[in-house]
Amino acid sequence: MPAISSHADAEYRTFSQTLRERSWPLHDEANGTGFISALMGGRMSRDGYAAMVTQHLFVYEALESVAAGMRDDLIAGPFVTDDLTRVPALRTDLAHLLGPDALDSLEPLASTRRYAERIRETAQWPGGFVAHHYTRYLGDLSGGLAVGTIVSRTYGFAPGGDGVRFYSFERIPKPRPFKDAYRARLDAAPWNPEERERVLDEVLTAYRLNIEVFAELARAYPAAR
Repeated sequence: MPAISSHADAEYRTFSQTLRERSWPLHDEANGTGFISALMGGRMSRDGYAAMVTQHLFVYEALESVAAGMRDDLIAGPFVTDDLTRVPALRTDLAHLLGPDALDSLEPLASTRRYAERIRETAQWPGGFVAHHYTRYLGDLSGGLAVGTIVSRTYGFAPGGDGVRFYSFERIPKPRPFKDAYRARLDAAPWNPEERERVLDEVLTAYRLNIEVFAELARAYPAAR
């Protein structure tokens, strides 16, 4: 039997596969930023880590506020589930890291504000919401779990306990089947080719916005030598 050509392979590639392949360079760039390299290498201060958690809070508050209005949407609704909710865990982590009185006085970085504003704009665009939802939560269920393990060890937190609850998905004990089902929903979404390109572009935008946050964090919290 003759080999299937690369052109034929492209024709049979699923949308979720295309998303992963097209976004992988920016995924690697995000994971290779100086801030993340320092965090994963145990060279980031606890204050720097707390600042990252703070930025996560503003991003996820935006994402989950939009999600609340998307539950009944025919396209975005199937992606919305309380199993993924992160804001309560982030608030618990920040109360542990900064003290409960600090929560009301937190301010986002300028890059985080831009990121959160972009997410809120997708309240009028289900495909854009799904793009940000996919970028954040599937990342959390993949490399994010490894980050939680390293952070626990670096700062002496109990695994899955206060300080790193964000990384613990108690309602998703088996991430792999969950992610497979999520990708199947992406593949089944009734987007035409033009809308799929728009969604893909928004995924890339989400990665770039995230990279900008890491860059600003790195400037504010230099790594220990």
